[in-house]
Amino acid sequence: MSRIKRNDLTIYDNVADLWWSDSVRWVRTLKNLVPGRLKWFDRHIDWAGKNVLDLGCAGGFMAEALTKKRAYVSGIDPATEAIAAARSHAAQSGLEISYDVGVGEDLPYADASFDAVVCVDVLEHVEDLTQVMAEIARVLKPDGTLLYDTINRNPLARLAAITFAEDILRLLPQGTHDPELFIRPAELTDIMEKVDLCVGPSTGLGPRGINRRGDLIFGPFPSRAIIYMGLAQKPGASGVV
Repeated sequence: MSRIKRNDLTIYDNVADLWWSDSVRWVRTLKNLVPGRLKWFDRHIDWAGKNVLDLGCAGGFMAEALTKKRAYVSGIDPATEAIAAARSHAAQSGLEISYDVGVGEDLPYADASFDAVVCVDVLEHVEDLTQVMAEIARVLKPDGTLLYDTINRNPLARLAAITFAEDILRLLPQGTHDPELFIRPAELTDIMEKVDLCVGPSTGLGPRGINRRGDLIFGPFPSRAIIYMGLAQKPGASGVV
């Protein structure tokens, strides 16, 4: 039996032409996560008129949702074909979104460019987490907000995200995640503090029901043991949040 490649990011380009078709179950799972995330994110930020970076935007699910909330959105992702799909769908939908191909470790934006950075389903995939967080802090404006989610690192999270989600239920392709890259909340807090971000509240993210297609519906969840989401802020000009 061949060894499964872990943290396989080619999966996003492989389904780029079907990203918005609703025909691929695991892509629908990613789409279904967006409203669940926004149920909590929306409590902490008014998107209207904000310059927002969707870091790791893939085919554009979150970017389009935020644009419909009247944010000015830029999206960036290393998956070239997924970015092409995102651009095409935005154009077809009459949405003005700026998309770029690039990585979180080297963002092609000036200092203090964004009021908010959204980084979901990304941090557990990057090569250099500290460098990504430093770049996020750099491109945030003073008083800017980072909103994120990621996967905890513990046996329960590995069981849920790898054994069940990938191997048994096939909610994601096998090899999507490398459990060694999962991040404990305390580790992420330490890194954010090192790059001078002020850590804010966090909560869990998990299944809250099933829709008519048999797909999971997601939302805020009491436990952070598997997936957790949260926010951090860049201090203002006075050095305080």
